[in-house]
Amino acid sequence: MSLPADLCERTLQRLLARHPDLVAQETPLAELTSPMSPAPVGSVRIFRGEAVAKVVYVGLVVPMIHLDSHMIFAFTPEDSAVPHFTLDSVYGGSYHAFHLDLIPRADLAAHLPYLDAAFHPLTPVFEAASAAEGLSPAAVGPRQRAIMSPWMLVNRATEEAFAGIDEHVNAYADHWSTLVEKGVAVDGLTGADLAARDAAVRANIFSRDVDPVWAQVSRLLGDETTDAIRAELVANG
Repeated sequence: MSLPADLCERTLQRLLARHPDLVAQETPLAELTSPMSPAPVGSVRIFRGEAVAKVVYVGLVVPMIHLDSHMIFAFTPEDSAVPHFTLDSVYGGSYHAFHLDLIPRADLAAHLPYLDAAFHPLTPVFEAASAAEGLSPAAVGPRQRAIMSPWMLVNRATEEAFAGIDEHVNAYADHWSTLVEKGVAVDGLTGADLAARDAAVRANIFSRDVDPVWAQVSRLLGDETTDAIRAELVANG
């Protein structure tokens, strides 16, 4: 198993162990095919639960184009204030890269107690990872950064540095799981408010217009399959 696949699988198993009510679901996306390869080029795995409403894993591996990409999104219920968790781990032929974040469910600048409870405890981890030798900032523009969190880690990495990011990934995952278990609230926002914001934010995060990666996925899998994957990420239903 490659370094990106191994990191993603270990993290997925860490989440499933912490939230044992998550149950694997059947999906027609379980085996992804492409005109580029006679063999399957990836898979989608979906898990559903209660406090964690949905976990989606997407893996794409095509050696001929130096693609080895693995992603986890763990979603809380639409009316919850608990952030979503995400990890991407990638090998692109000449570099490793990763994206690690908790996605806010409310405007952080307007809800300081929520910021302090849900995100501020990650600051020492964020600072340590940002200063780690062998990591360099990835090319992500301010438009994409604006819809994630200020604690987002998105870096290219040497092979040695990538092999050493487990402690940072585990810290984010464990903090997120604690938030899921203990809960977090946002004063002044109802469940309906949170759900409406979540729908808008997820539509933007997984928008073809915002994230150019979907055009690349379409070239590999076709528009129909790509949009089916996006649909699993946009909503818990």
